[in-house]
Formats: sequence, C-alpha cells, structure tokens
Amino acid sequence: MNAIASLDSDIIAVLKGYPDATQDQLIPILQDVQARLGYLPREAILKISDHCSLPVGRVYSVATFYNQFRFRAPGRNHVQVCRGTACHVKGSLSTLDTIRDHLEIDNEQTTHDGEFSLEVVACVGACGLAPVLCVNGNVHGSAAPDTVRKTLSSYRAKEKSHAATR
Repeated sequence: MNAIASLDSDIIAVLKGYPDATQDQLIPILQDVQARLGYLPREAILKISDHCSLPVGRVYSVATFYNQFRFRAPGRNHVQVCRGTACHVKGSLSTLDTIRDHLEIDNEQTTHDGEFSLEVVACVGACGLAPVLCVNGNVHGSAAPDTVRKTLSSYRAKEKSHAATR
C-alpha cells in the first residue's frame, strides 16, 4: 500500500468512529486523527470537512485555534522544551538555544533527515525538575546545555542502532 492510500485509510478509520458527525465532534475527531497520524495533513482537513459537512475554513480555523494540533509531520524523535515559569527561571532559554544550535532547527521545524522535530511548550508539569526537556514523552530534568547535547546524541545513537537492525 502506498503512503497516500495508507494515509487515507487511517483517516477513514477514524471517521468511521463518528457516524453522522457534526461540529460538536470536530475537536475529538481532530485529536483522534492526529493521535493516529502524528499530525493533521491537508488531506485530513479536507476529509474531516466533508465528513462533518463543514466548510474547510471552519475545520482549519478550529484546528489552528488550539496549539495542540500540528500541521507538519513530527520527527521520529519529537523534542519538547518547557518554557513555563519554573523552567524559564532555571534557564530553559539556554536549553532551547542549545537544541536549536545542535539540531539546526527552530520551533515547529523538523531536521532534514526527519529524525528530530522541535516544539516549545508552555508547561509539562514537572516544575521540580526544571529546566525540562521531553523527547517522545520521556521527561529529562535538569536539562542544562551540556546534558542536552548528550541526551540528543543518545536518541540519535538509538535511531542509528534501530536502523541498522531493520
């Protein structure tokens, strides 16, 4: 099955769970599609619009209103940097700058090889570990610049090891 057919079948599988969907189910549908695909591609917005009998602009405006939705595929390793108050006070800007320099990407970007994506978040709820970095949902506390480089390198090494065994 090619990538487009797979994408379509994933979107259709989610929509089947919402027969006769209306605007009331729009956010859960968007959440479920993103959970399945990792993001909301253009094709998903179009299919959701048609399924819910809503204008494409309405679906898109709802999706862009909430910062939980992404419109680009995340990297295989999705990096989140907390910029909440505790993390800010403990130096998360330096953490963020180190990640930007190390990966050569900015917020909401993905590396050219698709290995890493970066997202700045308001709070991850681990204030006692500030500054905090999350990779694929795994929390890394006390994320000072020197430990950030080691953490990212360990994920890169894991990816290379995994690729070698495929």
